[in-house]
Amino acid sequence: MPALSGSLVALVTPFRPDGGLDEPALKTLVRRQLAEGTDGIVPCGTTGEGATLSEAETDRVVSLVVQEVDGRIPVVAGAGSNDTRVAVARAKRMKELGADAVLSVAPYYNKPTQQGLYEHFRTIAEDCGIPVVVYNVPGRTASNILPETMVRLADLPNIVAVKEASGNLVQIMEILSGAPGFTVLSGDDALTLPMLLLGAKGVISVVANEAPGLMHELVRAGLEGDWAVARELHFKLLPLMQANFLESNPIPVKGAVALLGLITETYRLPLVSPSQKTRNELQRLLYVLGLLKPEGEE
Repeated sequence: MPALSGSLVALVTPFRPDGGLDEPALKTLVRRQLAEGTDGIVPCGTTGEGATLSEAETDRVVSLVVQEVDGRIPVVAGAGSNDTRVAVARAKRMKELGADAVLSVAPYYNKPTQQGLYEHFRTIAEDCGIPVVVYNVPGRTASNILPETMVRLADLPNIVAVKEASGNLVQIMEILSGAPGFTVLSGDDALTLPMLLLGAKGVISVVANEAPGLMHELVRAGLEGDWAVARELHFKLLPLMQANFLESNPIPVKGAVALLGLITETYRLPLVSPSQKTRNELQRLLYVLGLLKPEGEE
């Protein structure tokens, strides 16, 4: 499969006002990402409201993304579960649909031991037949994959990367030092710059939904060692990165993408629209970045 590096977008899933999948808007989002240099697309993850997509909707989203991308950049489909058997079955479906890899989240609610986490991902990697990106996000799963476990997993042939969203730089450094050459991707936009400096290969990004070109340039500059440019872009995007988490992701980012006129602002319960205060801040930041023009301006 293509190497996973650069800025990969954790793509939002657009819905129609009646709650159904908005296929034309999804295609528009993918084309925009391609036009602005995004290095990979990750549909049906946390930001894509994968938890409330039906099996048929997930398959349709991934199929449409794969068709639009047409092999130009990797497609990493969200396919995790806290039931190992279900995770394997989902990963196999994603392979059949043409995804290049799957993003498989650490089991949530069950709270497995470290050995249980290892066996979960080992089973997926051995049985699914498609490259696996492990997704560690303890804030949502209550299940932190410790560095020693991740280093063990990195030795498995079909586990190709980890999306690290623990927010713990010491933990991330231990993975980078314990598994040299293994692909570590940031799962937190605001930590992307320091992680690149430490040896990470890129990010699976929320803010790339709003500013794909800027995030691509930030990561490219970091990977090329142009730290002055990377730092400038980091601080330029940082307020928007932070605003995307004023409320639970993907509430703010989806509101921002709607402000840009790219989607209808429709969520799946239990997610609801952002507060007016959050919306006002998002609008202000989109103006500051030049992504949104004041009314009357072209």
